[in-house]
Amino acid sequence: MNFISDFNKLIKLRLTLTVVFSASVAFLIGSKVQGEIIWINWLILTFGGFLVTSAANGFNEIIEKDLDKLMSRTMDRPIPAGRMKTGQALVLSLCMGIAGTLILVKLNFLTGVLSVFSIFLYAFLYTPMKRKSPIAVLIGAFPGALPPLIGYFAAFNNPEISWIPVILFAIQFVWQFPHFWAIAWVLDDDYKKAGFRLLPSTRRDKLSASITLFSTLLLIPVGLLPLVYNFGGYIYGAISVLTALYFSWEALKLFRKLDVASAKRLMYTSFFYLPIIQLSLLFNLIPPH
Repeated sequence: MNFISDFNKLIKLRLTLTVVFSASVAFLIGSKVQGEIIWINWLILTFGGFLVTSAANGFNEIIEKDLDKLMSRTMDRPIPAGRMKTGQALVLSLCMGIAGTLILVKLNFLTGVLSVFSIFLYAFLYTPMKRKSPIAVLIGAFPGALPPLIGYFAAFNNPEISWIPVILFAIQFVWQFPHFWAIAWVLDDDYKKAGFRLLPSTRRDKLSASITLFSTLLLIPVGLLPLVYNFGGYIYGAISVLTALYFSWEALKLFRKLDVASAKRLMYTSFFYLPIIQLSLLFNLIPPH
C-alpha cells in the first residue's frame, strides 16, 4: 500500500487523470467527426496517455527533487522524503514513457510523436524554467494544451490538420494561464522557498491580478470559435459564454481584493471550467459535412 501511495504521488495522479480526461473527450469529438467511435482505440488512448503523462510527471519530480524538499506542499513526495530512490523513479518513468509511446504509436504515428514532444517540453523545458522567469507558464502551456490535440488525432487512422483540433488546443492553451496563475497566487509563499517565479509580475499585486483577469476575458472569444467555424452548437455557445463570464467574475474579485481567498475561488473555478466546456462541445457537436 505504501508503494501505491508513493506511486500516486510520483505520477501526480489527480493531474494525470485530468490530462487523460481531456484527451479522452477530444478523442470522442474526433470520433463523432468521422462518424464512428472505436472504443478499443479509446481504451488504448486512455491507457497510453496515462503512462505518458505519468512519465512526464515522474521526470518532473526527479528533476525537482531537491527543490521539493524546500516546500511544504511537496516535501512528502516519495523522492524528497527518502522513500523512493532517484534511480527507481527514473526506471519507472522511462518504462512508462517508452511503453506509453509505443502504445500510442499503434493508433497512428502523429499521436506517438506528439506524446514524446509533450514529455520533452514539460519535463526538460518547462520544469527548469520555473525558477528563472514567469515565461515558464507560457512554455508550460504548450505541453499542457497538447492532450486534446493528441486525443483528437488518435481517433483517425490518417490524421489531417483542420480547425477543430487547432481550436481545441487554443481553448486549453488560453485556459491554462488563469489556471496556473490562480494556483501560483495561492502557493506563492511556498513557491518562493524553492525560488519559483510563476506570477506574471513575480508578486501578488495588481499587475499579476490584471493579467490574470485579461486571460479569463480572452476565453470568451476563444471559447466561441467552435461556433465561428460551425462545429459547435448554440447550446455549447451559451454554456461557453456563461462559464467564461463566471470565470472572469472570479478573476475580477481577485483583482479587487488581491487576497488568497479570492485566488482559491478562481483556482476551483478553473478546475470546473475546462471539463464543462469540453463535455458541452462533445454533446452539442455539429460534425462537418
